Amino acid sequence: MEKQLGDILDNLLGMLLLEGSYEIEEMDENFSVIIETKDAGRLIGARGESLDALQLLVNQMFAKKTEEGDFKRVVIDVMGWRKQRETELKASAESWGKQVLESGKPLDLEPMVPWQRRIVHMAISEIKGLSSESAEEGRDRHIVIKLTQKS
Repeated sequence: MEKQLGDILDNLLGMLLLEGSYEIEEMDENFSVIIETKDAGRLIGARGESLDALQLLVNQMFAKKTEEGDFKRVVIDVMGWRKQRETELKASAESWGKQVLESGKPLDLEPMVPWQRRIVHMAISEIKGLSSESAEEGRDRHIVIKLTQKS
């Protein structure tokens, strides 16, 4: 399966005229792909939107090349951007959580893509006295952090 994934990456990166290298690591639940390139900005895009689109495209192509039941999700990172963003989101979630605990008022965050909301939800779930939920739909989907209800 790694060879099939490598072929997909070679073709896509070639079509984008990007020079660089990548490393594929098979995990229990997914494949992790780390791309190293001098032109990382083109692959990442504004707020990671291009990276999310690339990951979606790779996953769709990979799903067609694998047999049913063998598919594993592909998670792509470029120059460590996704890992750095996860760290930043966790730190921000702690800060937002403290803000809600101090003020007692719910906090509506800016819209985020699903994987970023998941990180914030997980970080908030670890803070006693707080809960989080997603609100709105589509591009407006965002997180609301609030105090947990006392019974």
